Amino acid sequence: MIIRRTALIGALLGFSALLAGCGAGLPGASESEKSADRSELNAQASDTLSRLAASQPEADQVIRKARGLLIFPEIVKGGLVVGASAGDGVFRSNGKTQGYYRSTAVSYGLQAGVTKFGYVVAFMDQASIDYLDQSDGWEIGVGPVVTVADEGFASRFSSTTLNEGIVVFFVGQEGFFAGTGIEGTKVTRL
Repeated sequence: MIIRRTALIGALLGFSALLAGCGAGLPGASESEKSADRSELNAQASDTLSRLAASQPEADQVIRKARGLLIFPEIVKGGLVVGASAGDGVFRSNGKTQGYYRSTAVSYGLQAGVTKFGYVVAFMDQASIDYLDQSDGWEIGVGPVVTVADEGFASRFSSTTLNEGIVVFFVGQEGFFAGTGIEGTKVTRL
């Protein structure tokens, strides 16, 4: 019982710290602070796309064909029994930033560790972008079809994959966690 409470309290404190580090849209921040945070976030997003292209050459074709990209340069995830992750990102369409988003998730189960990673969500059709725009907090895995670009992705992606739904690429995972996933992740506009 004490171990469960300690794990829960630790996870909640860790989650609070994760959210505190996501500053691109926090209420109470001055406009100049938000602008500086957003400029940094945009630079990190561009770097994330460069790292993705270097590490996964098949991503270039998907990115060029995408109608929009949701880029999360750094998600921090940690937990012991109860886990949490959070990070801020940008939505780009036609090469221009259209908005800022936050990615958060809470999980429970046999898990332990701390990791950080980035991810890029490629929206392949307008219907998927419309779903993001119309959702009051989009939960990944609910709504448009999501394809996770893992090691075998290059051998199975097709013209259908490139014309509809969403393709997700992970970038630069560091640390250790019992698995990096986005199912159940909630994405909200800042």
